[in-house]
Amino acid sequence: MAIRNYVLFDGEERLSLLPFTYTRAIADIRIGILTIKEKWNLTFNKECDIWAHPYLQPKYTFTQKSKTIFINASILPDVALSDAIAGLKPGRALASVDGRIIALYPEQLCSTLNHLYLAGKSLEKVTFKEAFSQIRFPWNIFSLNGTQVVSDIRLMQLEPNGYMLESDNKVKHPENIYIAAGAKATWSMFNAADGPIYLGPDAEVMEGSMIKGRVAICEHAQVKMGTKLYGDSTIGPFSRVGGEVSNSVMLGYSNKGHDGFLGNSVLGEWCNLGADTNNSNLKNNYSTVKSWSYSAGKEISTGLQFCGLMMGDHSKCGINTMFNTGTVVGVAANIFGGGFPPKFIPSFSWGGAEGFEIYQFEKAIETADRVMQRRGKTLSDADRQILWQVFEESETYRKSHLR
Repeated sequence: MAIRNYVLFDGEERLSLLPFTYTRAIADIRIGILTIKEKWNLTFNKECDIWAHPYLQPKYTFTQKSKTIFINASILPDVALSDAIAGLKPGRALASVDGRIIALYPEQLCSTLNHLYLAGKSLEKVTFKEAFSQIRFPWNIFSLNGTQVVSDIRLMQLEPNGYMLESDNKVKHPENIYIAAGAKATWSMFNAADGPIYLGPDAEVMEGSMIKGRVAICEHAQVKMGTKLYGDSTIGPFSRVGGEVSNSVMLGYSNKGHDGFLGNSVLGEWCNLGADTNNSNLKNNYSTVKSWSYSAGKEISTGLQFCGLMMGDHSKCGINTMFNTGTVVGVAANIFGGGFPPKFIPSFSWGGAEGFEIYQFEKAIETADRVMQRRGKTLSDADRQILWQVFEESETYRKSHLR
């Protein structure tokens, strides 16, 4: 059989996954332990390329080749689905029962993403009749996170080794705990009765922490003293977490280092929550939460009773900040002051409940660069250009929502 190439492409879901897809391809979103690209790489035992929105493409590898199967990057792999994709024949597209394109195998090269979308509509359809997982909105990231922790452990072919935890820890079901090289924990409690607990390479759990599976604490992440970490949560690489966290995902390099509650939420990279920041994840009347949708241009129902904070990359908030249920914060926003800020805060906004102004681009970039330098990173020219594009594209939201 001819060698096939696999490309993960940004589908129409990119718009509805903002603000996280402002600064990354869909395939670069972390859910469970791994990013979506890393999941597909392991699934096919082959490096997949990424075809991203044009201004994001400089961050990723993509070369036009024949014999290429294109996979909608918002879709998460499983055995049945990957078998169906691998068996796709040229000139056909794999679609869900309701017509969503899962993957396509065009016979001709496609010059643009729009060309690829059109090809997907014209190719002969093969219907995939089984259920599958897909992130179509930001809240899907935390909703599916627990099952993805379990799936990724299986995909990574990890062997349980909870016995490696130091004896001063209190451990329940060590056969469901996975410890990578260099990870350490001291005087803490681990309860894996409801699902696995994963400690990535050089992760650290400090004294007095209480951790309940299903949880992933990724490479070089730090769980600070006395943290309460509930199930279905992921603390991304090089992140720091404290206080109380439930069913939330930190994509990486972000800080929630102090007391305060974060629930049913997603934080991008390079975010920082000030001390005693709290978010509401349940309405007082227990009704379904609405949240801002970029694709709809308005608030829509999440279909969830529990939904908290969605915060894009490089955004920050001051001490004692309060976020309402279903709040969406864009990229490089800076929030402070008393009271509840609005439920939708555009990118590059500066202020709080009493009003916002534009967070000037150069000042925001200075802060971003300073924050990254503290972790031994620098803001690349490519990333600076991406942030400029976000600044330009988000102007319309600032004009209509800042007051």
